[in-house]
Amino acid sequence: MKIGFIGVGSMAQAIIQGLLKAKLVPAENILIHSAHQAHYENYADKFGLTPQATNLDVAKNSDFVVLAVVPAIAKAVLAEIRSALTKDKVLVSIVSGVSLERLAELTNYDLPILRTLPNINSEFGQGMTAVAVNENLAGDQKDQALSIFKATGEISELPETLFPVFSAISGSTVAYIDFFIDALSRAGVKYGLSKEAATKIAAQTTFGSADALMQSGKTPAEMIDKVCSPGGDTIAGVLAMEEAGFLSSVVKGIDATIDKSTGKTK
Repeated sequence: MKIGFIGVGSMAQAIIQGLLKAKLVPAENILIHSAHQAHYENYADKFGLTPQATNLDVAKNSDFVVLAVVPAIAKAVLAEIRSALTKDKVLVSIVSGVSLERLAELTNYDLPILRTLPNINSEFGQGMTAVAVNENLAGDQKDQALSIFKATGEISELPETLFPVFSAISGSTVAYIDFFIDALSRAGVKYGLSKEAATKIAAQTTFGSADALMQSGKTPAEMIDKVCSPGGDTIAGVLAMEEAGFLSSVVKGIDATIDKSTGKTK
């Protein structure tokens, strides 16, 4: 299969790199075009991808057409490629805030469409992607479309109404987790570790803890209890963090993210 990307920004590049690492398709079966010729041609040359002269060429020559542009120009780009979008192709959108209904309205109501919200960890095969499909995408065609994102990590099929929540606890949370790791490493520096050593320790422990939680099948609370010995250091730290408002600050951060993404705040 051939996968075309219209737009080669940070998120598109993360997906492309994840696909290359997973070897889902040969590099030359990934077609790309963006507004800046030197940028996309150099990127294609570096990784053995196939550059296309126009967005329309991407749509004509791809089985899966990934719309990876900013929301402000999505309407114009879809108008440009609309004539090439047929039932034997799948439109895949990673554009935030553009619903399946709106994508169909701007293209064709018979078109198979996959709407996604990936995160930047897709580059390393550790992505988490929300997916929603319209009624035209089914069977093998749906399986192939989903395989693009399964190759870069995990997927979660969700109703579109929950996409803002997903974005807050998956897309934006990549930054929040890095913020937490940085806070841990700074605490390590306070007590004598180098920043490099402290960051490595904090990052690996965060990664290991997440992996252990996923493999254990236990709840986070159960895993916390395993580490907190009665009267020990860890429970003292947990209680101090909670007294300082750790839980409420995290929830407020997610609230702010959702409010911003849904237009409740400017």
